[in-house]
Amino acid sequence: MKKENKAQVVADLAAKLAKSKSTFLADYRGLTVEQVNTLRGALRNSGAEYKVAKNTLLRLAAKGTSSECLNPLLSGPTAIAIASGDPVSTAKIMADFAKSNAKFELKGGALDGKILSVSDVKALAELPSREVLLARMLGSFSAPATNFVGVLAAVPRAFVQVLAAYKDQKAA
Repeated sequence: MKKENKAQVVADLAAKLAKSKSTFLADYRGLTVEQVNTLRGALRNSGAEYKVAKNTLLRLAAKGTSSECLNPLLSGPTAIAIASGDPVSTAKIMADFAKSNAKFELKGGALDGKILSVSDVKALAELPSREVLLARMLGSFSAPATNFVGVLAAVPRAFVQVLAAYKDQKAA
């Protein structure tokens, strides 16, 4: 690869890493082209990008970004998934692909400048999606108001039931 091409690759990767919220590294040795294309498509649908680049170029591109902490993991053949969107969905795709393909091994990742081990990436993958977490939080916020309305409605309901029982007793 010519020096100009390498500089362009580093500039492109640096721009993507600067915009990314999270990045994940994996060893891709032994995968077929079809398997890699399947993974690329799944990641693209979730707002992430999958690339294979030389470790030295990745180190240069990561300088000054939140992904710089990944430098110790850059050894051997490395593929990088750059997530500009939801990091949980990208972690899920990577972890699920690693489960279904024994040759694909996660190396770790970075989330907001903090390094993630393989177990951290798997734990992140087990989290519910952002939408589910937001729905749960909204339910938690609305629960006190709902319970309060239920308590307020219980008093007149109980009074009406007592009156109905009194009426039935008098009728009998």
